[in-house]
Amino acid sequence: MQKKLEKIKESIDNLDKLTDEQKSSSFKIIEEWSAEDRASGTLYKKLVEISKDIEPILIELGLI
Repeated sequence: MQKKLEKIKESIDNLDKLTDEQKSSSFKIIEEWSAEDRASGTLYKKLVEISKDIEPILIELGLI
């Protein structure tokens, strides 16, 4: 799972549609989620609340 989270972070970082603030918020949520071992549905919900542009990354990685 950790490799997938790193891939999500990398993909978000490379997404030009997101502001630095949105990227930072996304990274923070990913770290919090990983540390707290939450269900993947919670991670998806929180990331998509930041920007719907993150959803294709999660689909590509097979997480949704």
